[in-house]
Amino acid sequence: MKAIRPLFVATRLWFVLIAFVVLFVAAYAFPLLFPLVQIAFVIFVILIGLDGWLLFRTKNQSVGSAFFARREVPDRLSNGDENPLTIYLENRYSFRADVDVIDEIPFQFQRRDVLFRARLNPRETQAIRYELRPTRRGEYSFGAVNVFVKTPLGLLKRRYQFEQGKMVAVYPSFLQMRQYELLAATNRLNEVGIKRIRRIGHSMEFEQVRPYATGDDVRTVNWKATARRTDAQGTSLMINAYQDERSQPVYCLIDKGRVMQSPFEGLTLLDYAINASLVLSNIALLKQDRAGILTFSDHVGQLLPADRRTGHMLKILELLYRQKTRFLETDYESLYASVRNHIRQRSLLLLFTNFETVSAMHRQLPYLRRLAKDHLLLIIFFENTELRSLLDQPASDTEQIYLKTIAEKFASEKKQIIKELSQYGIQTILTAPQNLTANTVNKYLELKARGMI
Repeated sequence: MKAIRPLFVATRLWFVLIAFVVLFVAAYAFPLLFPLVQIAFVIFVILIGLDGWLLFRTKNQSVGSAFFARREVPDRLSNGDENPLTIYLENRYSFRADVDVIDEIPFQFQRRDVLFRARLNPRETQAIRYELRPTRRGEYSFGAVNVFVKTPLGLLKRRYQFEQGKMVAVYPSFLQMRQYELLAATNRLNEVGIKRIRRIGHSMEFEQVRPYATGDDVRTVNWKATARRTDAQGTSLMINAYQDERSQPVYCLIDKGRVMQSPFEGLTLLDYAINASLVLSNIALLKQDRAGILTFSDHVGQLLPADRRTGHMLKILELLYRQKTRFLETDYESLYASVRNHIRQRSLLLLFTNFETVSAMHRQLPYLRRLAKDHLLLIIFFENTELRSLLDQPASDTEQIYLKTIAEKFASEKKQIIKELSQYGIQTILTAPQNLTANTVNKYLELKARGMI
């Protein structure tokens, strides 16, 4: 912490000085005013001296200890989320202090309005809380916390600068991951749009014999166990309980090519895919499946084999943190070769990419069909929300009719892509970026309920 001594003239003082200039000019026309103006000016100078003395007075304390400020920022920030920050203020003066606080936040936020005003009584502490939403992964550098203190006279300001420089890393959306994890643990995933999937049949992994509850499948009644269990009210039905298939490999294949650079609400499609992959991997681990990551663009990037051992989630987080968009055409042939060589067991492959036209999909279709032959392939691509909003608006002139016609063409091509992929048994999700995570988790739970993985 460092306190610096510069003294600044408060806005109120400028108005008083201008008033004195006007009065001295008027005194030349009205000489009787001159003695009164002189007396007032002397009093004003005394008040300035008193104000400065109050600000810089320190009794048996080191310079700068009359006021204290501290910024509390998390060790890492969550990309795309509102992250809470707190500035703690402590007034050690013996008078009420009015303060202006300017926080030097990282340049990536492009904000120059982080100014707070507060009023603190003697020996009082206050906390100023605000939020920042980063839209890009990487390292963010926070600067100093500048505090401008005024006395009740308000003629001068003393500036304190507290060196709170700190480098903070912005990771994929771990706050969203924790939210889904908490809701999954309390069986409240429907609050974030996750549907309750009706199980079709059951897996063959026996878990336990338990009493019948309303809604259980009567076909699972264990008649031998029922015959052995009788209570005062009669026979109590017992059923065989089954659990989901476990330890199934689930891989998120993330396209880092130029098609994933398109922005939406500050985040690129790649960042949406990374955030969704983080949440889905965590849900898969909670379901006792094994989660893995593979990134690719013009060549295959990093591969993290599917696993569910302790600490694996941290490895996924660190891998996703380092990913960057490459502005080149995606090579699906390299992707297929890498999957064939490194993923030998049949797995669920969630491919995050984007196809704007049918012809773009056709160029990659041979490799997609080969992937679907050996694995359960789920392709996730994005709806153009701006085109959708254009389609929802009525056309009022020839130009808008033309634009709506083009938008309809692109929207129909997205539907055609889904139709053609389904003909080859390839699962698809067409989603708006803001709904990506919920729709992806829904599809994963649906496939698991249907016993397809």
